[in-house]
Amino acid sequence: MTAGLSATTAPAGPRPLRELWRLAGPYWNCERRAKVRGATLLFFLLTVAQVGLAVWGNYWNRALFDALEQRTARGVLLQVGVFAIIFVLSILVTAAHLVVKRWLQLDWREWITRKVVGEWLEDGRHYRLRFSRGEHDNPDQRIAEDIRIATEVAIALAHTLVYSLLILVMFADILWSISGSIVLPGTDVAVPGYLVPLAFLYAAVGSVLGWLLGRPLVSTTNALQSAEADFRFGLSRAREHAESIALLQGERRERTGSDARFRTIVRDWDRQSVAYMGLVAFGTAYGALLPVFPILVAAPQYIAGVMSLGVLMQAAQAFQSLTSALSWPVNNIGEIARCRASADRVLALHEDLGRLDGESGPAADPRLSIGRSGRGELRLEGVALAESDGSPLLDPVDAVIGRGERVAIRGEPAVTGPLFRALGGLWPWGAGRIVLPADGEIDYLPQRPFLPQGSLSEALCYPRAPDSYRASVLRQALGVAGLAWLADRLDEEDDWEQALPLHAQQRLAFARVLLHRPAWVLMEEATDGVDGDGEREMLELLQRELPGVSIVAILYRNGERSLYGREIPLARASSSATGAGRGSAEGAH
Repeated sequence: MTAGLSATTAPAGPRPLRELWRLAGPYWNCERRAKVRGATLLFFLLTVAQVGLAVWGNYWNRALFDALEQRTARGVLLQVGVFAIIFVLSILVTAAHLVVKRWLQLDWREWITRKVVGEWLEDGRHYRLRFSRGEHDNPDQRIAEDIRIATEVAIALAHTLVYSLLILVMFADILWSISGSIVLPGTDVAVPGYLVPLAFLYAAVGSVLGWLLGRPLVSTTNALQSAEADFRFGLSRAREHAESIALLQGERRERTGSDARFRTIVRDWDRQSVAYMGLVAFGTAYGALLPVFPILVAAPQYIAGVMSLGVLMQAAQAFQSLTSALSWPVNNIGEIARCRASADRVLALHEDLGRLDGESGPAADPRLSIGRSGRGELRLEGVALAESDGSPLLDPVDAVIGRGERVAIRGEPAVTGPLFRALGGLWPWGAGRIVLPADGEIDYLPQRPFLPQGSLSEALCYPRAPDSYRASVLRQALGVAGLAWLADRLDEEDDWEQALPLHAQQRLAFARVLLHRPAWVLMEEATDGVDGDGEREMLELLQRELPGVSIVAILYRNGERSLYGREIPLARASSSATGAGRGSAEGAH
């Protein structure tokens, strides 16, 4: 995708932080880059303003304590007025900064979500991904949750990093200028600005120890987020299949599975808690010592009269600010781990989606190819299907199906299902060529039609919009398909896959075909929910309402053979007899 995320394949395993730019770079060059870059610049300027106010507050702190040391009421009142100005400006800048930051977080999330969803819900990738190698479990959770975490935390980290770098520069200069020099004990060597190297040393020791104690957070955080996603997915599956579970009395099995998945969460939570424990204990000691350490170090100069009380307090505050800036990695190691884990999961999904169309290996070499022809016929040219792991599934089949024919393709469910998906472009594993007719629309009817949640008219017209047809046309289609009893419920919203029995769902799919008026209808057991008379009724309905329509029914049932003009048998691939079960249009009756 030219304006999307990079599709370069990355090595397996955790990605370095520099690769997170692959989530960010294209966003700042997208179609609305002027607005994005403007918001980013404003975000940076507001961060600079926050640093400026922090520096002003540092000098104000010095002036206040000097006024207190001199015991001048006028000086204290003056500093109260200055503080009021700093206070109001801080509120305004912080509020504006929050608004811009949250806009960037949401806008970046929206952009990445659109790109990844666009890749996922394109060319059947959401289906083929299930059979592809790689780490892409729970793609819905990666899109909904991990993109949110990656974008929100990354922008928050970017802000604190820039803020810390600016604080580092400003307060290193302040601390150098006010800390004076100290003579090393037992020598005549004077160290100018000695509080600055002490701040660097303090922060360096803290950073090294913090990183060592916090390293396990990366792996434990990633494992915990994966366990949480698996738990949510299991609950979602139970909700989607509530009727079947209830009828089979499978609640105990579902509870057992849910308990097992939650035990994984508990295990990974405990591991993360252990990782946090050492880091938090160290951080508490590190933070408790920070405000006291510079005062103790600079106290001799104050006692000697070299420093005023205001300078001492300014130096202590500057030391804390400088050390906090230098300790940015320690303070944010948990968020860095969280951001990295989520970004890693999003990148893994994006890369696996990018590899689908160019996947190589035994499962896709050679690949089944699909083309279009204007000859008005459907042709199978040496079509041999394979499993996703490359093992043979269907012996080569040659067949030609002309316009207006009514043909049944019969075989085991293990081969009929993959063939139906191959005709729809969802099963690339195998060899040979499928040539679809280019003249006229093709409608695919799976065994269980997809009925989106919403109004009945939305389910009936899917994937087209309900306003594509007049209400009278919709009611007529329902009546012809034997669903006149649903005509008054077109505007009613429900979960129709749960509300309607299978035979009604399949009739609704035929009503949908009558609206679309395709030239070809490809079905996979699309009438197994109705009785024999109902199957005949549906086929005759299509021929009556859509004159000249071509019907290809992929079946594994031994239904009534008189319903179809001819049959094409399929045979599962056999290693002992190559070519066994080879079917052809010329020899199949």
